Amino acid sequence: MTSLLNNIDIYTFEKYMEKFKDWVLHRQTSSKVSSPLLVEFTKLNWTRAQRLHKTVLIKPEIIKALEIIEHSYTWIVITEAWCGDSAQNLPVIAEIAKLNPGKIGLFIVLRDDNPELMNKYLTNGAQAIPKLIVIDETLGKEAFTWGPRPEPAQEILKKWKQNSAGITWEDFEKELHGWYAKDKTHTIQSEFSRLLQRLT
Repeated sequence: MTSLLNNIDIYTFEKYMEKFKDWVLHRQTSSKVSSPLLVEFTKLNWTRAQRLHKTVLIKPEIIKALEIIEHSYTWIVITEAWCGDSAQNLPVIAEIAKLNPGKIGLFIVLRDDNPELMNKYLTNGAQAIPKLIVIDETLGKEAFTWGPRPEPAQEILKKWKQNSAGITWEDFEKELHGWYAKDKTHTIQSEFSRLLQRLT
C-alpha cells in the first residue's frame, strides 16, 4: 500500500460510515475541536449521504472503464464528517470504487488529524475537502487527484468568495446544495469517466 498512508489512522469506507453513524448518535463530529454547528452539519450530512447511497446510479461508461483497468489502485479520500461537499461526493466515489474491489482499495483519512498529508494536496492554498488521491500501486506513482467538488460547484464557491459581502453564507450554502440536487451526480460522474479512461 502507498507510503502516503504510513503512520496515519485510516478507515475503510465501511468503518468510516460506522464511525459517522456513531458521531451522529452521540451528537459529535469527526474533528476533535468541535462546535454545535459542526455537530448539526454532521447530522445533516449523514442524511444526505444515506440518500445518495440509496439513489445513485453509476453511468455505464464508468462501469465499462472500471472493467478493463489492469493495475491496482489505492484511493485515499481526505475528509471530515461535517463537510457538506463530502456528503454530496464521497458516496458517489465509494459507489464507483466498489465496482472493482479487486483493483481499487478505498480508504478514508480525516483532514484535521493529518495536516501533513492535507498540506500536500491543497486547493488554491486551502485545505479544501473532500480530496481524492489515486495511487497506481502497480507503477508506484500518483495517477490523478480529484476534488474538492465538481467544477460547476467550484465556480459557485469562487463567485461567492469574490462577492461574499453581498451574499450570506446561508445563501451560498443554499445555492450550492441546490446545484447538487439538480445535478443528480451527473457532473461528478462525467468528471470521473474522463479520469478513469486514462487509467491502465
